[in-house]
Amino acid sequence: TNEDYKNSKGEKQTETNWHTVVAWGKTADIIEKYVGKGKEIAIEGKLTSRSYEDKEGVKRYVTEVVASEILLLGGNS
Repeated sequence: TNEDYKNSKGEKQTETNWHTVVAWGKTADIIEKYVGKGKEIAIEGKLTSRSYEDKEGVKRYVTEVVASEILLLGGNS
């Protein structure tokens, strides 16, 4: 997700946030076949949060988007 804003000097800035998306079944098949790095898509789904312990025993928290529908945007690349 990109968010554009102007900083205190009035200069345009872009902040990018990356999201983990989980998809299953036909939605996953479509993503695998048609979506690559830099491809613009829209995803509808629900946010889920979970925690786990990493190899060092540190508890980690993650939030993921579980995709229910996907819309391919932009043109063919």
